[in-house]
Amino acid sequence: MFNLIRKDLVIQKSQILLFIPFVMFFAIFGDHMSPFFIFLIASLYIPLNGYIYDEQVESNILLNSLPYTRKEIVAAKYIGSVVYMILSIVVAGIILYLFNFDFLFRDIAVAAGLFFFFAALTFPLFYILKPGNIGAFIMIGLIVSAALLPPVIRFLGEHLTAITEFITSLSTTVLYLSGAVISISLFLVSWLVSQLIYQRKVF
Repeated sequence: MFNLIRKDLVIQKSQILLFIPFVMFFAIFGDHMSPFFIFLIASLYIPLNGYIYDEQVESNILLNSLPYTRKEIVAAKYIGSVVYMILSIVVAGIILYLFNFDFLFRDIAVAAGLFFFFAALTFPLFYILKPGNIGAFIMIGLIVSAALLPPVIRFLGEHLTAITEFITSLSTTVLYLSGAVISISLFLVSWLVSQLIYQRKVF
């Protein structure tokens, strides 16, 4: 399974060379952006590129001819995404620190939680939808979500006061733990769903 996880790193040599300049661009020109969003984009960079590459070259046909079970193929994608998420956040944190871009541990925690949530929603799509423009659709969806999410949250905060008051009454620790449990649980459910879909998929 280690080779399956390492595959995404090997096939993305050219894209990974762009990773550091990609994060540096946000560090230099992203003063108006929230640090958690930069960490989120960085954490999704390698996993999403891996899925998009597999979709474009239809590598699943090759993978299924190798001595790996379908459960192992899906597991490698999900476990690998977590490994690359951690590594990407560490590298992004170092770059932001070197460029004096202020961020808090809270930004990293929020980005990690959103990564699990976003991955849980999008990863199964690569096993459900036909190859084509899934990758571009997801990237556009991420950008649109980043633009629309802040005003939506403000609107809900202003009009759903009961929910807002309940959330603000909770301690920071409870909020973070609740968010972590929910996002990781969704990620694990997504993993099971992807396995079920992939087991029945015909190549």
